[in-house]
Amino acid sequence: MQIEIRKGLSLHPGTFNAVIAPEKEIVTAINSNTDLQRFLFLYIGGNYSRILSGINRQSKNFDVRRGFTANQLFTIIREAGHTVIFVEHDPSLFDGAFDMLEPVSGALKEISRESLVVLYTPVVDRTFSALARKADRYIELIPIEPNPNPIRTSRLMRQCGLRPSGQRTLEVS
Repeated sequence: MQIEIRKGLSLHPGTFNAVIAPEKEIVTAINSNTDLQRFLFLYIGGNYSRILSGINRQSKNFDVRRGFTANQLFTIIREAGHTVIFVEHDPSLFDGAFDMLEPVSGALKEISRESLVVLYTPVVDRTFSALARKADRYIELIPIEPNPNPIRTSRLMRQCGLRPSGQRTLEVS
């Protein structure tokens, strides 16, 4: 069992993965993996979720738990017995509870011995970075945007004194 985020980039059981990615990409990765429906999947959210409404939750093995405080999040993680544990980061859980960052991070690392753990955020902040310190893998997916006008970009680069990649200037001797 694995989650393929992008072609050639998969998350495997027994790992704690910190993932920074656009919301659309992570929802697509979860929804396109039909194997996930065979395994116990736990989605853990906080006060607000950006992606839960986009995830296909028709499987009987898909559980949702919400923690409204850092202590509740810690308890949910410690009690989890799922094959895949997906935690959507909510920094508001740690307002006034920075002392819980280390225990929650440790619990994520500990449970990853038996599960595939994903700590997800679309945007990095201090609390995410603190939680991700114990992660086995730190993955950042940057959206690929097509260059709308490569000729204009090349011209701007030359005006700034830069050379477009793949081109060389011939020098006269």
